[in-house]
Amino acid sequence: MTDSALDRIQTARHRFFDQGDAPRGLVPASILRSWQRCAGLGLSENARPNVEPLAATALREVCQKYEELRRVSLPEVRALYADAHATGSIVILTAPDGMILEALGSANFLDKAARVSLRPGVPWNENHTGTNAIGTAMIEGRAIEVRGPEHFFAPHRVLSCSAVPIVDPFGKIAGVLDLSGESSVHHTHALGMVRFAVDQIERRLFKRDFPGCRVLRVQRDAGLFGTAQEGILVFDGERLVAANRHGLGMLNLVRGDIGRREFGDLFDAKVESLQSEANLRDHLNKPIFVRSDEAAPHRPVTVSTSPPTAVADHRIGSEPVFGEQLTFELDRAERVLRAGMSVLLLGETGTGKEVFARELHRRLGNRMPFVAVNCAGLPESLIESELFGYDEGAFTGAKRQGTKGLLREADGGVLFLDEIGDMPLAAQTRLLRVLQEREVTPLGGGKPVKVDFTVIAATNRNLNVGTLEQFRSDLFFRIAHYTVNLPALRAYPDRRALIETFWRRLAAATPIEASALDVLAGYDWPGNLRQLTGMLRTLVALAGPGSAVGADDLPPMLREQGTATGIGGAATAGALDEIAERAMRQALEKHAGNVSAAARSLGVSRSTLYRRLG
Repeated sequence: MTDSALDRIQTARHRFFDQGDAPRGLVPASILRSWQRCAGLGLSENARPNVEPLAATALREVCQKYEELRRVSLPEVRALYADAHATGSIVILTAPDGMILEALGSANFLDKAARVSLRPGVPWNENHTGTNAIGTAMIEGRAIEVRGPEHFFAPHRVLSCSAVPIVDPFGKIAGVLDLSGESSVHHTHALGMVRFAVDQIERRLFKRDFPGCRVLRVQRDAGLFGTAQEGILVFDGERLVAANRHGLGMLNLVRGDIGRREFGDLFDAKVESLQSEANLRDHLNKPIFVRSDEAAPHRPVTVSTSPPTAVADHRIGSEPVFGEQLTFELDRAERVLRAGMSVLLLGETGTGKEVFARELHRRLGNRMPFVAVNCAGLPESLIESELFGYDEGAFTGAKRQGTKGLLREADGGVLFLDEIGDMPLAAQTRLLRVLQEREVTPLGGGKPVKVDFTVIAATNRNLNVGTLEQFRSDLFFRIAHYTVNLPALRAYPDRRALIETFWRRLAAATPIEASALDVLAGYDWPGNLRQLTGMLRTLVALAGPGSAVGADDLPPMLREQGTATGIGGAATAGALDEIAERAMRQALEKHAGNVSAAARSLGVSRSTLYRRLG
């Protein structure tokens, strides 16, 4: 801080605290408002704040309560940590009430900060610690910088702090990210660095489903789509139910507008006529570029008080019916993962291994990354570069700037290794080293990067030690701390009840006759749950308005009970393909060739329609 700036603030303090004057123009308006609030609380500027850190047990409970916030913020906290350590500063993450959860950075400054109670377990809201970047940012609802004697309490004048509130998709403050250092050092870019980090955190909060809603990406400059500055708006029907700060800012809205504004109030178009990309004019009569994500089947969303995790996805196949035994296995697997160990899922193709993994991810905190890797789907020549990333020039055809790789994308979240039994031996060796060392070395000899993720693996092969020559036993022991066997559909004790439950979720308005249920329950479903759900979707798509689905509406392969159990996967797939293609063409006719509308009505992506129909 320059001498002139310091003199100006000291003059402002003298006029405010000694003369009872409002020193407008000498300090930012946000600082003056905070001083006035603190004085109104009866705080004394020369006192030492009366705060005591939480006991270790209580702090652990608070950290556990906000574990999801900590995990989703971890990559940015770590990135800021490197800068904080180099500049003699510390990076701080707090809960929504200002309670410090994490404080990382320079060891020397951590000691100084602790002397003024800037450490985990201490509340830094204005009520307890006066004017400070964390507490004032919470009240002002925006980025705040508080330097030296701008702090209300005199002992805090050794600090220079920059804080930005982390806002969830529903407009609620989820926490605060802060960078604090010594006031004698000029921290030129601190606030900008924290802003950028919070942009990344808030963008990660939107990497989740909003079932039944239309997600819009908005930009004044189309070149900024896909960046951290991208605006995001979520509509449930006509109503705005979620938004990020960039989306609100572009339309001159505030967080209080979430849940109150309608699409027609904001744009010169009707929401039902919106295409995947559009050039619109907003309510300010300014041009704006809009990209629309595919909308899931409609389901009302509660906005006013429910946190994001309360918005559940009940689409068939995405939230299966977990019976008593699988719920028991979920509970056990969750405990294993929370203890820092790995889980291996075993089961035939189509038994719901990825769905089981995603349910575990939801339980752990579904705003953290979930990176799914199909080990059998990546070409052997590319799997190492895709997993571990590479530096610039690592091989012919490499991207100029290199790439992070999927393992680093999963940092702070869940890494789901599907079909791990088909991973090439060379990649197994490198993966084992990553799991042992918790660091990734990019191809090309780049500097190792620390990573921290939860591992869930899955395969339809028998990975017991010694049964697969091409699978390392030491890797098996690393990924199979706990093993879950997912049953084939033919092993379910009451398939009829299961099918009825799925049908109610998928087509509550379309009745199904008992004779059809008998046929569906009598088939052994070699493709398991994936085949069953595909068939049920197809039957719903083919059902006429108001008509019930009977046994005669089922394909011959299901009605021919005598040969049903002997039908192989190829024949099943062929019949399903024929039914699915017919349903797709009918949907296109119904929606006058509108591919997006047809895809939404079938619950598939546009690319699926293009691929299947040529």
